[in-house]
Amino acid sequence: MLSFAKNLGIRNKNDVVVRWSNTSKPSLGGVSLYFTFIVVVLFYASLFSKEHIFGETEFIGLIAASTLAFGIGVADDAYNTKPFLKLFGQISCGFIFVFTNNGIDVFHHAVLDGALTVLWVVAVMNSLNMLDNMDGITGTVTFFILLTCFVVFGLINDPGNLLWTVLIIAEMGALLGFLFYNIHPAKMFMGDSGSQFIALFVSFFGIKALWNLPAFYELPSWSSIFLILTAFTPAVADTLTVVINRRKRGVSIMLGGKDHTTHHLVYKGFSDIKVWVIFTLISIFSFSYAIALSYLLIKGHYLLSTLGLVYFLIVFIPLYRTTLKYHPPKTEGEM
Repeated sequence: MLSFAKNLGIRNKNDVVVRWSNTSKPSLGGVSLYFTFIVVVLFYASLFSKEHIFGETEFIGLIAASTLAFGIGVADDAYNTKPFLKLFGQISCGFIFVFTNNGIDVFHHAVLDGALTVLWVVAVMNSLNMLDNMDGITGTVTFFILLTCFVVFGLINDPGNLLWTVLIIAEMGALLGFLFYNIHPAKMFMGDSGSQFIALFVSFFGIKALWNLPAFYELPSWSSIFLILTAFTPAVADTLTVVINRRKRGVSIMLGGKDHTTHHLVYKGFSDIKVWVIFTLISIFSFSYAIALSYLLIKGHYLLSTLGLVYFLIVFIPLYRTTLKYHPPKTEGEM
């Protein structure tokens, strides 16, 4: 595909203000991730035909929302769609989850849980899209989030989770294959088609495995907030940093820019590959800590879930301080 579609997803080719990489590469990551999803769905439906998965409301919701998310990304890669249209599509994905029984169960109230579900989907789709700003970062972070969901499903040990487990394994495999071409120096980018689809996929399993874990064991629902914060620490830390700094500067948070935590680590002196290693280590620790908190929750030690906030702050504060201390080198016109 690299030799066949060298220009797919290449837009803003000469825009060096927003885009971190100095060279444009085809955005084929989304195609590979979505194609893997569809192939595995068809394979599973054929192998376990008696399950009639296309008759299950929750599964249809995942298929519909995933396809819409992929379509949103393809449109943005091809035509650079307006932020409002992208936001409308993301909100629609959230409503699909709500009306197909794939929503968050925290408040045990249809309207409140529905609103939180839509907010969650939109937040994840934008957060991971923003994080896709340097080679290998988003693919690595989402891999470990999905790995967390996979292990948590194993802890729940519910036979009904076989389909979800197979899908998670397939997408983790697709991410590993993609990262082979995306780790610096990248041969291809994920593109919006990839970031929108995989973010929707991650938001779905974040709900199933993490948000609703306390409800499954009849534990206090608030404990899921700290579990989510722990598992999504790399993405949340970067997004929160960008939002705070842009609001301070009076800049729109919807615009792209070289002001992410990853970029400031480069300004500090780290190479692109070292920044990837740093985020890989953070992702590994986030995965390990989230699994530990999940185990404690299942055993009934829900108060210890608040340690997730402590862990998040340990990661967030140094990253945020880096953005305050280290800045891009000044050009000749600024000196």
